[in-house]
Amino acid sequence: MARIVAAIRARWPHVRILLRADSGFAREALMAWCETNRVDYLFGLARNARLVEEIYVELAQAEEEAVRTGRPARRFKDFRYATLETWSRRRRVVGKAEWTGGQANPRFVVTSLTKAQAGARSLYEDIYCARGDMENRIKECQGDLFADRTSSATMRTNQLRLWFASMAYALLCALRRIGLAHTQFAEATCGTIRLKLFKIGALVTISARRIKIAMASGCPSTQEWRLAATRLNRARGSPA
Repeated sequence: MARIVAAIRARWPHVRILLRADSGFAREALMAWCETNRVDYLFGLARNARLVEEIYVELAQAEEEAVRTGRPARRFKDFRYATLETWSRRRRVVGKAEWTGGQANPRFVVTSLTKAQAGARSLYEDIYCARGDMENRIKECQGDLFADRTSSATMRTNQLRLWFASMAYALLCALRRIGLAHTQFAEATCGTIRLKLFKIGALVTISARRIKIAMASGCPSTQEWRLAATRLNRARGSPA
């Protein structure tokens, strides 16, 4: 992190940096380094008996609501916490007291952000949980576009493979954002888009004036394909 932060600040010296990570990174050395070097952090925190005890009341309230409504319920508690031995100071911890599926599901995060910067619920739901969605996008690129195929003999060839996969992912994201907005594929994964819109049979006829694509009448995604093509043509300033 020291090397990465130094490289970023060499270009943007006053930029604000927020480091998000799971509970494996909630360690004294890293948190203390962040506090010393103007880097905010938001880490998952592995639960233990002391942490669960802190949100005992909130868990009971969530259970009562879940039983009454038949739906999952959650509460949040903001408190100060320190480990018995490893932490050098007390830090801000937010506990999510959730009752779902007939059982408790407590979760915790530790952060350098103040209450004025982010309330407990917003800190967890809007800032921390967004980390999981970003991980899903990385997995999407790896799994759906085969960006994990780095089995070449040289690093340069592997780097080229990853570069092409990254470019393909950027193009698919643009297709999803521009061409497929408000359709059944607006939030589809790259794998679904690849199977439903790319890997289909069609008759392609090329003339001097146009490229004509004739799709089977039974193709279930014909309307979405046509709509996406029209929107992309409009976006680049070409006639549909």
